[in-house]
Amino acid sequence: MDTKKIIEYYNELDDLGKYDIKHTGHHRAQYHEPERIPLAERQFLRDQDDGLRTFASTYQAARFEEGWLVDSLGRFYEQQWILDVLGKVKTGKEASVYLCRSGVQVDAPLLAAKVYRPRMLRNLKNDQLYRMDRDVLDSNCKRINDLGMLKAQHKRSVYGEQIRHQSWIAYEFQSLKTLYAAGADVPCPYEMDGNAILMSYIGDETAAAPTLNSINLEPGEVRRLYEKLLRNIGIMLAHGIVHGDLSAYNVLYWEGEITLIDFPQVVSPTSHRGAWKIFARDITRLCEYFIRQGLPIDADLLAVELWKSHGYRLRPEVPPDRLDADDPVDRQYWQKGRKAD
Repeated sequence: MDTKKIIEYYNELDDLGKYDIKHTGHHRAQYHEPERIPLAERQFLRDQDDGLRTFASTYQAARFEEGWLVDSLGRFYEQQWILDVLGKVKTGKEASVYLCRSGVQVDAPLLAAKVYRPRMLRNLKNDQLYRMDRDVLDSNCKRINDLGMLKAQHKRSVYGEQIRHQSWIAYEFQSLKTLYAAGADVPCPYEMDGNAILMSYIGDETAAAPTLNSINLEPGEVRRLYEKLLRNIGIMLAHGIVHGDLSAYNVLYWEGEITLIDFPQVVSPTSHRGAWKIFARDITRLCEYFIRQGLPIDADLLAVELWKSHGYRLRPEVPPDRLDADDPVDRQYWQKGRKAD
C-alpha cells in the first residue's frame, strides 16, 4: 500500500471512527458502530510479497484499512495467534487497537492487537524527548550496535525511519514483558511482529474497558486503587522504568481493577537526563485524577518520596548547588526547602 493510500486511510479513520467507545453509565463502555462500507468495496484478497495468506475477518474494514491490517496482523493469523478480527476498540494518536478472536496459541478467548501508525502519521510532537539517551532496539528488542543502522536512523533516511519506528514499538513490548513478569497490572504481551503487538484484552466481546479518567469511583474504591497504582509505580521504578505518559487516560478500569497501558515512550531513571522531570509530571497528572475523586495528596512530595525510596537522585544531571530557581521543577523544591541530594 503506497503512502498516499495510507494517508487517505488514516484521514478516513480520524473522520469516521469505527467502533468508537461511548461510555454508558458508571463502569461500562459499549461499541457504537457507524454505517459499514458496502461489501462490494471490501478487498480481502491482496497480493503478498512475503507469501502470507490474506484473511477475511468479521470486522468490515474501512476503505483503505484492510491491506494495512493484513500487513500488520497477517503473521499472527498465519501462526494461529488469532483466528478473526472482530472490531476496532480504539483509535489513538499513534495506534489503533483491534479486538481479535484468539487462536490455538492462547487460552484466553479474546486478544487485543495494537497496530501502530507509520511515524509520519503519528500525532506525537515530542517523541525525541523520550528517544534521547535511549538505545535503539531491533525487532528482537535487542540493542542495535551496527554503525550503519545507527547512522541511518540518525540521518532519518527512509531505512532509518523504519529502524526508529521498530525501536519505538520494541520498547513497549519489552516493557510489557518485564512488568508483566514482575507482577505489575499490565496487559500480558504475547507476540510482536513488525508493526503490531498482540496482548491480552481488557473487557468482553460487547464492551471494552474504559479509561480511568472517564470513571467516577465509588468512595470505597478510591484509596484501594490509588494504593494499587503506587504499587505499580514502585514496580516500574524497581525495574528501571519511567512510564513517561502516565495519567488516568492510560489506565484502564474493568470490574473494579486497573490495568496500565501504553509504554513505548518509557525512559530510564538512571540514564535519561530528563527522567526526574518526566517522572514528576507523571505523578502530578495521576494525582490530579485522585484529587478530583476526593483524595488529598501532595503530588510534589509523593514524587520525591517515590523517587528517593528507589535510590534515584532528583536531578542527577545538575549538581546540587546549581539548581535553577527559574526552572519550574527546581523552583518547587527551592520553595519547599528540598534541594537535590
